[in-house]
Amino acid sequence: MSNLRGEIAPPSTFHLAIEPRGLFSVARLIAAAPFLATAPRGAPHAVIVLPGLGATDRSTIAIRGYLRFLGYQATGWNRGRNIRPAGADLPAVACQIRSLRETTGVPVTLVGWSRGGIIAREAARLAPDAARMVVTLGSPFAAPAASNVGAVWRRLTGEAFPAQTQEQMRALAAPLPIPSTSIYSRSDGVVAWRACQQTEGPQSENVEVRGSHIGLGFNPATLWVIADRLAQPLGAWAPFRPSPVVARLFPRTEERSGQRSGARP
Repeated sequence: MSNLRGEIAPPSTFHLAIEPRGLFSVARLIAAAPFLATAPRGAPHAVIVLPGLGATDRSTIAIRGYLRFLGYQATGWNRGRNIRPAGADLPAVACQIRSLRETTGVPVTLVGWSRGGIIAREAARLAPDAARMVVTLGSPFAAPAASNVGAVWRRLTGEAFPAQTQEQMRALAAPLPIPSTSIYSRSDGVVAWRACQQTEGPQSENVEVRGSHIGLGFNPATLWVIADRLAQPLGAWAPFRPSPVVARLFPRTEERSGQRSGARP
C-alpha cells in the first residue's frame, strides 16, 4: 500500500457516470432478504450508524432495520444532515458513544458510510473505552480529497472542499485502538477505493465488495460483512473469512489471493 496518500486520484468519470446503478441495490436487497436472515448473530449491543456527506439518518434506514432484525440496538447519529465542518460533530458523537455504553453496560459498535465512517473512526479515538469496533463503508479516511464530492460540498456548504495536510492524512489513516473493518468497492465512482484502505494488522482489515458507492448501504455483501463482524464475541476479533456459501458475493483478485485479506475465501 502506497504511503503517498495525497497522490491518490479520484475515481474516473466513467465510474462516476455509472453510480446510478446503485439504485438497483434496493431490489437486490429485497431479493437477498431470506438469505441475509441466516447471517450470524452476536450478543445484543448498541450500534450507531452514521450517514455520509449531505445525508441524514434516512439514508441508513436499511442498515439499522437489518441490525435491529438481528437483535442489535441500532440507532442513527441523530445529528441531522451531515454537512458541518470537519471535526464539528466529533464531541457529540463521542458523547453519544459514552452515553450508550453507560446505559447498556457494554461497548458500542460504530458503522459509518462514506464521510460518516471518517467521523466514526475519529469519534472512536475520543472514546476508545466505550467503543467496541468500527465498520466503515466507502470511507476515504486515508485520503479524503481523493473523491468526486468537491462540487457537492460546495453546493451544501458554499465553501471549497477542505484541504488536508500530509500530517492530517497520516493521523486519519493511523490504526485505531479498537478493531476496525473497512468495506470498499473498486468500482466506487464517488471516492477512490485506495483511499478507503487501511494498513491490515491484528485488529484491522479491508474487505472488498462489488457495487457502487451510493448502493453500499443496500448491498447484500456489505450487510453480511457487518452482521459477521458484529457477531464476534467481545475481545475475540478475527479477520473476516466468508464461508463457501457466501464466498461468491466477494471478488477474487490477484492482489487479495495471496494476502491475509478480509474477503478471501
